[in-house]
Amino acid sequence: MSASTPASHAGTVSSPWARRAVAGVLGGLAGGIVFGVLMVMMGMFTTIAVMVGSNSPWVGAGIHLMISIVYGLVLTLFFSRFLHSWGRGSLAGIVYGVILWVIGPLLVMPLMLGMPVFGFSVTVMLSLMGHMIYGLLLALVALRMLKTAKA
Repeated sequence: MSASTPASHAGTVSSPWARRAVAGVLGGLAGGIVFGVLMVMMGMFTTIAVMVGSNSPWVGAGIHLMISIVYGLVLTLFFSRFLHSWGRGSLAGIVYGVILWVIGPLLVMPLMLGMPVFGFSVTVMLSLMGHMIYGLLLALVALRMLKTAKA
């Protein structure tokens, strides 16, 4: 901290990119943890672990949280223009969750597991709900943090 930095700003993140990154990490974690609870009930962590050659649900949980953080960063670093109001941010988060659902469980995950892409099942449809909840929580937590940083 330089001598010209006021004491009232000590401990705050001053760069807009840094503020958006922190908001993305924390929003991604919040959404990822809540979505993770749903995934535990569906037994999905072992399936995620299998994609990297493991059978450990802990490995699957770790991968899930890392992906949650990366997707949180993508939203806040590249699409933060949609995070200026609660209504627009909520809609953006839900749409983002749907996009992630198409990319993840419908495309990438089946390709990695040798399954047909765009296959629909009860589990895949429940995953849609989880991704929408993830996107909504990510956007709302990030928006709250970004609004607080501006105050």
